[in-house]
Amino acid sequence: MTQKVTIAGRVCYALGDPRLLDTSKLALFCSIKCPGELILKLFDFAKDLRAKGVGVISWFHAPMDKECFDVLLRGKGPIVWCPARSIESMRLKPVYKNAIEAGRLLVLSPFPVKQSRISAERAEARNSLVAALAERVFVAYADPGGKTEQLCREVVAAGKPLFTFESRYTENLRAIGAKILTSDTIATLK
Repeated sequence: MTQKVTIAGRVCYALGDPRLLDTSKLALFCSIKCPGELILKLFDFAKDLRAKGVGVISWFHAPMDKECFDVLLRGKGPIVWCPARSIESMRLKPVYKNAIEAGRLLVLSPFPVKQSRISAERAEARNSLVAALAERVFVAYADPGGKTEQLCREVVAAGKPLFTFESRYTENLRAIGAKILTSDTIATLK
């Protein structure tokens, strides 16, 4: 059952336990078009997060995000899923319902029931909320000059830690202040 909660000064709608927001959270973002080299790294990274039980918050909408969501759901760590639409009449797969019942998945949306379709404006509002709720942000890939890169600029301007992979495809992120994800930084994520 959906409940109305106030989070970060905004009215949101939640399915699951809102206390999952109190856990350590890593925001996970990736532009829709992700180079193959980074897809493999992101898949391995998701498995590392699952093994360590790291709390993750994301939209899980882009193709690689969905893959990461599936990997994370097979673990035990807390997950906060933020769709860019209302969750009131959302159909959930049994695996999602099971994770909610187990107290490890929170579906969270700032959009009321009448906003049931995804739009670019809602996606931007949702991305800002995800970044605001996260303690640190990881971006596997951001199209140069795209909306994800702009979100990264906002994250850095807000003083929030931003991480990415070592790759020629992430030079734009490193140029704005993203730190390289290493085995040492992975160890400190939980």
